[in-house]
Amino acid sequence: MPPTTPLGGTAGASTGRLGDRVFSGLSLAAGVLILVTLAGVALFLTREAWPALLADPSELPGEQSLLSYVRPLVYGTLVAALLALLIATPLAIGIALFISHYAPRRAAQGLGYLVDLLAAIPSVIYGLWGIFWLAPKLVGAYRWLSDNLGFLPFFGDPTATGRTMMTVGIVLAVMILPIMSAVYREIFLQTPRLHEEAALALGATRWEMIRMTVFPYARSGLVSGAMLGLGRALGETLAVALVLSAGGGITLNLIAQSNPNTIAANIAQQFPESSGLDVNVLIATGLVLFVITLAVNMTARYLVGRRSEFSGAN
Repeated sequence: MPPTTPLGGTAGASTGRLGDRVFSGLSLAAGVLILVTLAGVALFLTREAWPALLADPSELPGEQSLLSYVRPLVYGTLVAALLALLIATPLAIGIALFISHYAPRRAAQGLGYLVDLLAAIPSVIYGLWGIFWLAPKLVGAYRWLSDNLGFLPFFGDPTATGRTMMTVGIVLAVMILPIMSAVYREIFLQTPRLHEEAALALGATRWEMIRMTVFPYARSGLVSGAMLGLGRALGETLAVALVLSAGGGITLNLIAQSNPNTIAANIAQQFPESSGLDVNVLIATGLVLFVITLAVNMTARYLVGRRSEFSGAN
């Protein structure tokens, strides 16, 4: 009689191939579902925004063109997000390096949990913290900046309340800090141990070892973490709506009393009282935010793709 072992092995391989096909099909379905969802969102926003795109300027809020209405909102959105990114990126890198390469293992584990816990705090809590505690504390600092650096356009006449674009940038930086630091921490920990030990064996200090081995290896991951934080800051709504004293146009002054609003915060504030064409205008601004976010993600993928060939992972 023929041996039974090959038959059993063939059956196992067939079962394995069936499992692979099922898993591959589920993965493909999940990817297609994401694309279909994005396409559905884009079609909905385009359809609902179309009346505002074709409307006469006299019918729009403030009797101005849609471009004039959206321009300060886009400016405020980008400024707030970029400020948050500029503040959070060096802090996230420093926190991730301390946890991954400097702190004792037991302390690093506890610090990692504490930093990750910041991501679980609701946006409204950050907004309340920003408006009731942080903003009043920063009034004196804004006056100092105006007195000593007032020749710069970023620090003109200061506000008396502290509810400025700079305050919003700080609040958003704290909000995106746990996401970015978690990404950076995991990337730094993936650096090959042999690379680090080789650098130390050649006489490099710990900082020189990090600069020569960790940073080149994590270069693409640093870009990915920064873009992830930027995308999070672009779409933040409630915290910005609570903290920012909005109502002004485009200005370079980051500590002014009146500031341009962000797209997400403006939608949240105006939508309950809007009707008819005003709703279409708000949805049109949402379409603009959708395009900006999509462009940020596509740019991030492009940069990561270009940097990956220089990564130590390859």
